Amino acid sequence: MRSPSQTVRILNMVVRTSDRLQKARHFLKANNVQAFFVPSEDAHQSEYIADCDKRRHWISGFTGSAGCAVVSEKEAALFTDGRYFLQASQQLDENWTLMKQGLPKVPTWQEYLVKNLPAKSRIGVDPTLITASDASSLEYELQSVGSTLVPLEKNIIDLAWGAERPAPPTDPVIVQTVEYAGVSHTDKLASLRKDLEAKKIYGTVISALDEVAWLFNLRGSDVECNPVFFSYAIVTLDQTTLYVDHAKLGNDVLKHLGDHVSIKSYNEFFLDLKNMAATLSSENKKLLINSKTSLAVEFAVQKQNTLMDRSLVNDAKAIKNPTELEGMRQCHLRDAAALCHYFAWLEDQLGQGKQLSEVDAADYLENLRRQQKDFVGLSFDTISSTGANGAIIHYKPEPESCKIIDPKLIYLCDSGGQYRDGTTDVTRTYHFGQPNDYEKRCFTRVLQGHIAIDRCVFPLGTTGNISIVGSYLLDPFARHALWRDGLDFRHGTGHGVGAFLNVHEGPHGIGTRTSYNDSPFAEGMTVTNEPGYYEDGKFGIRIENVLLVRKADTPHNFGSRGYLGFEHVTLVPIGNKLIDQNLLSPEEKQWVNEYHVECLEKVGALLPKDSPGYKWLAKETAAI
Repeated sequence: MRSPSQTVRILNMVVRTSDRLQKARHFLKANNVQAFFVPSEDAHQSEYIADCDKRRHWISGFTGSAGCAVVSEKEAALFTDGRYFLQASQQLDENWTLMKQGLPKVPTWQEYLVKNLPAKSRIGVDPTLITASDASSLEYELQSVGSTLVPLEKNIIDLAWGAERPAPPTDPVIVQTVEYAGVSHTDKLASLRKDLEAKKIYGTVISALDEVAWLFNLRGSDVECNPVFFSYAIVTLDQTTLYVDHAKLGNDVLKHLGDHVSIKSYNEFFLDLKNMAATLSSENKKLLINSKTSLAVEFAVQKQNTLMDRSLVNDAKAIKNPTELEGMRQCHLRDAAALCHYFAWLEDQLGQGKQLSEVDAADYLENLRRQQKDFVGLSFDTISSTGANGAIIHYKPEPESCKIIDPKLIYLCDSGGQYRDGTTDVTRTYHFGQPNDYEKRCFTRVLQGHIAIDRCVFPLGTTGNISIVGSYLLDPFARHALWRDGLDFRHGTGHGVGAFLNVHEGPHGIGTRTSYNDSPFAEGMTVTNEPGYYEDGKFGIRIENVLLVRKADTPHNFGSRGYLGFEHVTLVPIGNKLIDQNLLSPEEKQWVNEYHVECLEKVGALLPKDSPGYKWLAKETAAI
């Protein structure tokens, strides 16, 4: 992972985009297209991307990790979800229209291209950045107005960005040894081939960076906070090819991969797909692709030679082996020890009347994490937010624009680390002064939702989606207490977490995404539990733990289907000062007390008894 000195900070300021849009529109005209679609993702459909791939950020000035843009001859529209409404409204200049996805009468970006552009428009796309499935559905919708999708050889934003666009990273790749991975890459490849044989498929294209890293037991640092490297892979029944920049591979990596993995240049990938097409057609063989495979991949190998289905690698990666599960437990204990030291220090400093900025606090926390065994880097930029900044769900404090932490206001800290044995993601919301009754009520409603998810027992086959009637559903458990007060939150309740991989991992999760309904929970999965509540201009509240999915011990087994539950591995005090105990049931109070006993026993064992961190932990775990 990159060190803080290598991290380029982007100021929380409005970027003037007039010149950039003028350049982009010049290339619209040169390519005879009336609009250009600009997604957030890179050629691997990554959520978090390298600086060289931040095209939507560059053209719009919006720095959030989710959203897309459409630049047309006269308009520019930015589409994002509820997590980023406030941030986007603060970062976009007058050239842009913010499309708040999910609100009534707000079109999706697909509907916008169909209904808001003139009929018979030519809409440019970079085929490496749009999925084949999205392109297919969009082409169908555009037919109704006579418009067409036009794959372009050169990305219009890249042309406008020009020489100022950063170069791709060249950091070395490292081996994730079996000590941490639990299973060798040769065994993973053998298992993948068995799955291909069972489906009677010749091979599969692997384009997601975390899938390549997991399959080959390799890690990198091409994307900040995500231990991945630019690569593709093609695995067939008789051959394995890894496409990566040779300069990134040291002798240890080459030895690790062995002779059975063919290594080719990253830039040879699409040429090889084209060369495979004729053979696949003549021998009636198929390559498996998935919903996140790019249009460029499908075009290169030819659609008739592909079969679109779930990613076998992604499904296998989601279920952690015993070594990975134990690694997640252990790294969360060390991470919790760092957080106890941090919150003890922060409370002491604020109590002395010292002024600390949100960035000062975040940097101090990072330094504490760096002292922990097997720490590699942050798993995402720390969200250190005081008062109103906590309502910006994915807030990133910057030195030049962040606030001084006010002990009279709610403080929200969402942070995490990358360790060789796992990845952490934890949010705590504290008050270092005297919270008012309304703040305590909101916090307690969030806590009740958190407890409800943590205590869930559910039958095998349960998903985290709330939108499909008749499914076994978890998301409402996190919202029910908030709903009783007429409150809610505009983000998912939980996402998968990688094992020293991406902090956001699929295919499962808890939330409103329909894709979650296709991914039932299974023993060995990881998922976060993070309900929240946010009031713009006032405060933000979120309580987040990482959970492991495990078998539940139930007295009965109706239908012989089996039941699952959760094991929390995040062990950091909840924050008793913000709890309105009158709202809690006896069972909820018992959960809080038992959770705090576990925190003190397990995390306290890692802290010197005379340390401020231990004393803070002991104070914060007092029974309610």
